[in-house]
Amino acid sequence: MELPITALLTPTPALFDTPASTQAPVEYVINWGRGVDSTAYLVAMLDDPARHSVDLERACVITMATGDEWPDSDADAEHFILPLLKARGVRLVQLARGGQAAQAGIDVLDDSRSPERLIRRGRWSLWDEMESNGTVPQQGGIRKCSIRAKGDVGDRWLKLATGGRPFRQMIGFNADETGRRERDRLANKNPLRTGVYPLIDLGWGRQRCEDFLLERLGVRWKKSYCTFCCYPVSMGAMAAHLDRMRAFPEIAGRVLRLEYTAMRLNPNAQLFGRRSLLEQFDAARESDRPVLDAFAQELASCPWAVYHLRRLLPPSTKDPAKPGEWLRSVRRLRTDRPADLARTVERVGARIGARLEVEEQFGSVRAWKRERGKTLPVTEEFLVTAPAYVVDKQKDVFEAKWAWHTGLQPLSLPGT
Repeated sequence: MELPITALLTPTPALFDTPASTQAPVEYVINWGRGVDSTAYLVAMLDDPARHSVDLERACVITMATGDEWPDSDADAEHFILPLLKARGVRLVQLARGGQAAQAGIDVLDDSRSPERLIRRGRWSLWDEMESNGTVPQQGGIRKCSIRAKGDVGDRWLKLATGGRPFRQMIGFNADETGRRERDRLANKNPLRTGVYPLIDLGWGRQRCEDFLLERLGVRWKKSYCTFCCYPVSMGAMAAHLDRMRAFPEIAGRVLRLEYTAMRLNPNAQLFGRRSLLEQFDAARESDRPVLDAFAQELASCPWAVYHLRRLLPPSTKDPAKPGEWLRSVRRLRTDRPADLARTVERVGARIGARLEVEEQFGSVRAWKRERGKTLPVTEEFLVTAPAYVVDKQKDVFEAKWAWHTGLQPLSLPGT
């Protein structure tokens, strides 16, 4: 049966500011990330809830709308899983972060025992944050993006839904991920919460979960992650990720534009650490041409601006021999046609003696007034042309610290 994947490319209106549910407090919480592992547990539990010691009347499944899940993942989840939840009368709660600031709260997009569809996003998405900041997700350390868009959202809702009573939370870590179980236990700050890791208890590793879903549903379940995720390279899934991009070239073009903007504002902002997404595609390869054409169209059709970028890495206040925390100032100076903006930056750059860099393929120009050194404090300053989606941003302390460490006033364009 053909799935209605193309229909999922159109954003679905969300329901905002839904009042707190009047249903009985929840005692069993199943986290459904829509990926292989959590879906395998959910299907197995729905097939035999008694075996898994779950009372479906007092249980709920929670899932987070990040706004940028792959359309084929959402299609499979709607086609195969929602009917199972509906047939069992299991409560599905769809949540999203309400905004970039914590004060924005969370959105309950849907709360139903007969769900008909998955809602793609709320008022805010991780894409909004990345695009407005001119950044891409960062590898290494904890996955802050997942915590912001998923973990924090679920935790905030559960405080209301459990009514101050103890509850069990089923997490879909598979048997190959026992380290994640230990980290989850250490990170738990809610004395009323008991983490349960059924796949580990069952001894189900990733392959077992994939095989179970293939046997039970007749489909090879796909990885669930945001379209602009930086982790496919570390998950050993780069080849599959690139094939997915080729299957959805419009999405790929949009992600390439996000990375391109980030790299114009920070040359070190490749999506995969030392590797960029763009360099994974080759115009000589026929299957890659639709992706690269979509990327070129994104840049040709979007608004452009001149940005003034300054970065500062001061010494640590505790130990001047060690680095402190990076500070950044980004200011949009002017919007116009890309070619006109490029000529403006070239002209200003020549006037101030800046080193010019021209990105030949798409014409972005960078004029370096101050280039990054190797000793503290590390500073850099430049003008650059890039897609005009990034908003002005700097911390209140930036100007004082910049002036203290450089003694310089910021650049400006004629007439600004």
